[in-house]
Amino acid sequence: MPDLRQPPAKISPLFVNRFKVDDAAPFKRHLNRLEVEIAREDYAGLKRVELLEPFPEEQFFVPFIDLTERLLHTTQNNYNCQLLKELGIRVYLDTPRYHIYYRLADRCIRFVPSWREEVLGKFFPQLPTQDSDWLACDRHLPGFCCKFLADGAGGALLLQSAQADPDLPLLTVSHGPYDPHTLEVALYFLRFGKGRAAIINLGFSGREPLTDGNLQKLKNWGVPLNPSNIDVIYPYVDDRGHPYCYKHEEGLCRYVQHLAGPRPDLIVDVHGYVGTHADDERVLVGMGGLPPWPRLSELGRFEQHGETIHLLPKKVFRRGLAMVRELSEEIYVQFCTDSHEACHLGMLGGLQLIGRKFDPRSEVSSLLPGEERSFLPTENIRWLPSAGANAKQRIEACKLDSQALCLHVEIPTRIRRQIALKMKQQAINDSLTSSEI
Repeated sequence: MPDLRQPPAKISPLFVNRFKVDDAAPFKRHLNRLEVEIAREDYAGLKRVELLEPFPEEQFFVPFIDLTERLLHTTQNNYNCQLLKELGIRVYLDTPRYHIYYRLADRCIRFVPSWREEVLGKFFPQLPTQDSDWLACDRHLPGFCCKFLADGAGGALLLQSAQADPDLPLLTVSHGPYDPHTLEVALYFLRFGKGRAAIINLGFSGREPLTDGNLQKLKNWGVPLNPSNIDVIYPYVDDRGHPYCYKHEEGLCRYVQHLAGPRPDLIVDVHGYVGTHADDERVLVGMGGLPPWPRLSELGRFEQHGETIHLLPKKVFRRGLAMVRELSEEIYVQFCTDSHEACHLGMLGGLQLIGRKFDPRSEVSSLLPGEERSFLPTENIRWLPSAGANAKQRIEACKLDSQALCLHVEIPTRIRRQIALKMKQQAINDSLTSSEI
């Protein structure tokens, strides 16, 4: 296997040409080299670019939000920032439709969120532009209803079953289009009776890459954007300067109040990650890397001998681990119990966990220089608790009267692709069954 601790030799020149990260910008962001160049994550269906002909009249742009100054102020891609200034591009957002427009002096380019529209098209007869009522969606998810919630940033899709066991977990897909096929994973669990509801983010977080085909079209139209940290299309922050990438974790309570039944006592937050080798099938379960620190005693009964820890998870934790185990035979649980005290545990038979405690300052490294892609060199495995998003969700979950346990589940590329194929096959089988009836 290639040594992923160094940048691969065949990184596309597009990802390094005339580009540098501006460390003085308000937010620290990183490139997409690991996902795009190594894992070959599938971003092909996220966006579509179109050249509008004829050129729209002035009145066309009046209802839209002018994002130009916000994007120029917050982008870390100096090349793209300068390009927009040199070409005099004004950037507009059509909030209800979630379309972005690049307005130049003699032409106009539209960015269409094609993944979002495809997902909504499966569940609604028309693309919703405001909050919808609950609608039955038996065709794609038997026994479930769907609802759209608008939020000015792509919105959210809510799914729930009135017949499902109320003890089943709530699923969240907080990063939606940025983590390919995590939607399919959530639908897989719902379809086969492993979850009672799901909250799916349909908006971008301002860091999703463009495909080579879209980049070539833009170049032909005189807008040769650089694809690294492409945060000059959909914004990274809202109008208050707050990152969109946390909107679902921080908005958890708002979404949950729209769901029927008791408040969830178990939340499984589905994410995607790139492993340390091409065939990596290890599923990682993060229990927190920032305050409020989880305590071992809160997770179950444990014994500690030196650095070795043996944990028997409590009932609600076991339910979550049993569900996750369907994805892989290799499950690892990771969390921090203090700022300099971390735990890395592997799952044994009977859902027991055994592993070690260590100081992350001395053992955690980055897979790629210049990127926050942490891993443990000793085990050659990715390290989750460096990410703070699940801490935000756990803080919000504390506000629910159920005191829900949150599992931050990171699924490697290979398994997500397998689940997506299973769901495609299931759709074909459903269609054949429907035709026979």
